[in-house]
Amino acid sequence: MSENTDSRVRGISRRIDFENLAAVPSPPQPHPTTDPGEPSHKWRFFVYSGIGIFAFFVPFTIGEKNTILLDHIVGLLQSSLETALPYISLFMIAAGAVYQFISGRWKEDFARGVFAFLSALAVLLCAMLVFGFGPAFLFEDRLGPFILNKLVIPVGLLIPVGAVFLGLLVGFGLMEFIGVLVQRFMRPVYHTPGKSAVDAVASFLGSYSLGLLITNRVYRSGGYTGKEAAIIAAGFSTASATFMVVVARTLDLMHIWGVYFGVTLIVCFLVSAVIVRIPPLSTIPDDYYPGVTPQPEERAEGNIFAAAWKEAKAFLAQSESLATTIWRNFKDGVLMTIQVIPGIMAVGIIGLALAFYTPVFRILGLAFYPLAWIMQIPDPGLASEAFAIGLSELFLPATLVAGNESEILRFTVGVVSISQVFFFSSMIPAVLATDIPLSIGKMVVIWFERVVLSVILTVPIAYLIF
Repeated sequence: MSENTDSRVRGISRRIDFENLAAVPSPPQPHPTTDPGEPSHKWRFFVYSGIGIFAFFVPFTIGEKNTILLDHIVGLLQSSLETALPYISLFMIAAGAVYQFISGRWKEDFARGVFAFLSALAVLLCAMLVFGFGPAFLFEDRLGPFILNKLVIPVGLLIPVGAVFLGLLVGFGLMEFIGVLVQRFMRPVYHTPGKSAVDAVASFLGSYSLGLLITNRVYRSGGYTGKEAAIIAAGFSTASATFMVVVARTLDLMHIWGVYFGVTLIVCFLVSAVIVRIPPLSTIPDDYYPGVTPQPEERAEGNIFAAAWKEAKAFLAQSESLATTIWRNFKDGVLMTIQVIPGIMAVGIIGLALAFYTPVFRILGLAFYPLAWIMQIPDPGLASEAFAIGLSELFLPATLVAGNESEILRFTVGVVSISQVFFFSSMIPAVLATDIPLSIGKMVVIWFERVVLSVILTVPIAYLIF
């Protein structure tokens, strides 16, 4: 809390430690009675981590839906609580707005102050949608209902539910094990620890919000520097494979789904390898989170698997019980949710309104027109507008070019819309809800860099395919 906070709020904060109710917990405290080499504790690595892997990364079919366990659970909750979810969302958005002001986070910098105001606006907008009052344009299917039903509600369920399984994925040594295995690749290519590979996979197969939850947790516990956390957020926190299916269906690309998915994956990671070497990412200070003990990743020597297992066992020595881990992560997930979904509601509606009712993105698209023309993209005017409109909402580029006869155009827009990473309706508010040192200005610059590089890489591939 800041020194200028009034005494009443200080009194509240002494009873409720808001400063420590951040989206990500402090590192777990060691349990001295736990021996990392003791066989009775090794099973937790295999069983709990295995459940976490299954929940995030193994798709299976229930009914007609083939997806991961986490998505099945969210879908079940959506169908079971269908009538109650709008009211629950309104309550959580209101809680998020209150939290912004009581915690004092709105005073930290200008951007957080703006988003505190937008959180209050989100309460009004959500109340209008839930109770059916307000201007008619707000209730158009492509505007208010789309933001509420397709973004706010799913994300509001996904983060806390995913956080429970996230505890299994990151709380019992798996990240440390994988980190040692891939550190010789991740460090020279992306300038990040090996464990950041888990963040990337969690984003692709789960959700960017869950990837951010992992990144922020590790950053606040001293496992990443601020620069590393920013690189991971800007490079790996992409839309999920599940959402990529939605984009591919919209663009009529499902007949080449495997190619589309593979090219998108390759382009995303190639672009990420470039942007870590140029500003603004290259200029972010390589400092650890204030007040934590740095836990840099040590370079493994000798047998890589033996070193990875040793690192995992060492982490098991300080891991908490299953119940404590699940509760801690669920609480963190709820706290992150109430900070993220107000921004999705307010920024999403504003962004879509600008896209639908003003020429703003058509004008912004002019910045990409020369590139689209040089790369010989069919209908460069439409392509450039699609690239620009992606800044407001990830799905809008696909809706803009859907039905176009050019497969090259549709394929390029489909890949770029995923590889761009940042967009105002959700991803940017999600990052601002964390402690990762990325400002709005930096994220917009990185978005522009990613779009340009993605176009340059994707168009030649599209011409080879089609």
